[in-house]
Amino acid sequence: MPSKLKYILLDCDNTLCQSERLAFEACSELTNEVLEKHNISARYDVDSLLEDFVGHNFRNMLVGLQKKHNFEMKKEEVDDYVSKELGKVTQKLSEKCTECPGVTAQLEWAKKEGYPMAVVSTSAKPRVVASLKKTNLMRFFTDEHVYSAATSLNPPSSKPDPAVYLHACKELGVKPEECLTVEDSKSGATAGMRANIPTIAYVGIYKIEEGAEKERQMAKVLMEETKCKVVMYDWKEFPECVKKIEEGM
Repeated sequence: MPSKLKYILLDCDNTLCQSERLAFEACSELTNEVLEKHNISARYDVDSLLEDFVGHNFRNMLVGLQKKHNFEMKKEEVDDYVSKELGKVTQKLSEKCTECPGVTAQLEWAKKEGYPMAVVSTSAKPRVVASLKKTNLMRFFTDEHVYSAATSLNPPSSKPDPAVYLHACKELGVKPEECLTVEDSKSGATAGMRANIPTIAYVGIYKIEEGAEKERQMAKVLMEETKCKVVMYDWKEFPECVKKIEEGM
């Protein structure tokens, strides 16, 4: 008989909640403010920011901006902008965030089947909780089982670093290989792979936001480059994906 999973771990942004574009809307203004302050001519809109930094938290994004555009920020300045961004994003998500289509029904299924669940995100915990509360998904999780690479770790981290997954597994008292996770981005799926957690690639959000071709591209990337075990195009496929992973355990 196949082993039953001990924990289902779930990414939040654009996996449980349609939050990524809303968050990038909120932080694009601050990104351009940083660039202008450091006399960098480049400017970003939501789409170009997503293209370069999807799956990264704002602190990690600022690191990437400095490398890409060859300038330096002091730690105090980075901390200040991270705080500003968190406030802007949390407010927007608490007002406008929606769930990815079909999530509620599948979390109801997982709960009925007796699978314990936790959220493991790159984003700061207040932002994650705001998204989960606005979408009424927080009822499936306890507060202590919402883990954030930005705020649950010292020092803070960001996927693709697997640290937040390893931290969550340690706190939950399970081995990574006894869990599965669901990820939509290359950075998130890479973190799952590096933590040795079987990963479901959820790509349906790309069709919703960017079209079928982007969905196909990401399915290929996540299967070939980050070694996801199975692709999920729609959340209604979740029970079958779980079954496939359990059969391989």
